Amino acid sequence: MFKKILIANRGEIAVRIIRACNEMGIQTVAVYSEVDKEALHTQMADEAICIGSAKSKDSYLNMQNILSATVLTGAEAIHPGYGFLSENSKFAQMCEECNIKYIGPSSQNIDNMGNKLKAREIMIKAGVPVVPGSDGEIANETDALKSADKIGYPVMIKASAGGGGRGIRVVSKVEDLASAFNTAKTEAETAFGDGTMYMEKFIEEPRHIEFQILADEHGNVVHLNERDCSIQRRNQKVIEEAPGAGMSEKLRKQMGEVAIKAAKSINYKNAGTIEFLLDKYGKYYFMEMNTRIQVEHPITEMITGIDLVKAQIRIAAGQVLPYKQEDIKIIGHAIECRINAENPVKNFMPCPGVIKSLHIPGGYGIRVDSAAYQGYKIPPTYDSMIGKLIVHGKDRDEAICKMRRALGEFIIEGVDTNIDFQFKIVNNKDFIKGKFDTGFIGKEFKNI
Repeated sequence: MFKKILIANRGEIAVRIIRACNEMGIQTVAVYSEVDKEALHTQMADEAICIGSAKSKDSYLNMQNILSATVLTGAEAIHPGYGFLSENSKFAQMCEECNIKYIGPSSQNIDNMGNKLKAREIMIKAGVPVVPGSDGEIANETDALKSADKIGYPVMIKASAGGGGRGIRVVSKVEDLASAFNTAKTEAETAFGDGTMYMEKFIEEPRHIEFQILADEHGNVVHLNERDCSIQRRNQKVIEEAPGAGMSEKLRKQMGEVAIKAAKSINYKNAGTIEFLLDKYGKYYFMEMNTRIQVEHPITEMITGIDLVKAQIRIAAGQVLPYKQEDIKIIGHAIECRINAENPVKNFMPCPGVIKSLHIPGGYGIRVDSAAYQGYKIPPTYDSMIGKLIVHGKDRDEAICKMRRALGEFIIEGVDTNIDFQFKIVNNKDFIKGKFDTGFIGKEFKNI
C-alpha cells in the first residue's frame, strides 16, 4: 500500500480523497493555486504545496509543476479526482514514465475512451450497441448534410473530444444544420483545442443511465449497478439517483453485462463509468465512458456500501477486488443534488463571493460532500459547485422525503445558490412519479 499520495485537484473531491486516505493511514499532499491558499483541502492534508497562479492552466493543469511537487514531497502516487487532468492521457503517461502510480486507468485506456469517435468505433467492434451515426469524422458542412440525410433528423452534432455539454448541438431540420455544425465546431476548438466532429441520431425522450465499473489489475471486473442522471440542464447533470427509477431487474442485468463487456474490451483497470442512453422503448445505446471517479459516485456508495475512492487506491496498489458480481447488492435508494453558487433566475449565472453564513443539514441518511465553510471565498476562477447533498432511504419515496427535508435545512448566505430550484424539482409531480427524461428541466421549468 502507498505511504503518501498527492491529490492533483481541489474542492470537495480533494477533501473526499484526503478523508479516504486518512482512514487508510496514508499521508496526503495537497496542491493549490495562489487563490486557493486558504481552501479546505490545503488545511486538511498533511502537506500542501503551491503549484501556480489562479488560472487553471498555470496550476491544476500544469503537469510539470504537479509532477515536480510529487517528487519533491516523496509521494508515490497521484489521485487526479475528476475534471482538470483526470482524463488527460498525456498526464497519465507522464506519471507512468516517472514511475509515479496514477490512481486511475492506463494512458491507453484514457486515450481510447477520451476520443468519443474512437470509443464509438471500439464499442462497435466489441458488439456493444451504439447510437446510429456517422461513419467517422464530419469534416465540413457538406459532410454534415450528407450524414444527416442518411441518419435522418433529428440529429446530434458532437465534439469527439467533448465533455460537460460543450460542442454539442441538436438539429431538427436541414436549414439549421450548417449554422449548428459551425457553432459546435468553433465551441469545441475553443474548449478542447480539437474541432473533430461526428454525428449521431438524436434519441428522443431518453434517460441517461450509467453503470459504475470497478476493474482490478488481475482481470476481475464488476459493475455496481446503475445511476440515473437524466435531470440535466444544457447536458450538465443537476440531480442523480441510484438505482434508476423504474428499472427492471431484467434490464439492469442486461445493461450491467454489456457495461462489463465494454470495460473488458479495452482491458480497463480501476474505476470507470459506462454511460448509456435508454429510449422510451427500452432500447439502450452506449454513449461514452468516463475514465475517472464521477461527481455522483456517493449515491453508488450509499446503495452498495462500497467506498469507491478506497477501492480506486487499493486497485492502483495491485490488490484484488474482494467481491464478485453476485456479492453486489442494492440497499435502498439514494439521491444527490448538486449545490451550486449560481442564480437559476439569471440563466444560472455563477455567483462567486464570500459565504457569510452556512448551515449544513444532518440526520440519519444525510451526507454532504463539500469544501465550503463559513467565511470561505468562492473564487470566480473555477467550477461553481459548492458541494453535494446526498440522501439515502429505504426506498425512492423515503429518499425524496429526506431530500426535501435536507434542502429545507441547507442554508447558505452571501452568495446565490440553486437550493430553491432543487427544492422545486424534488417537489415536481412528474419527478416524484419517476416520469422524466433528459429534457425534463427544459419542459418543466421553461421560465428558468
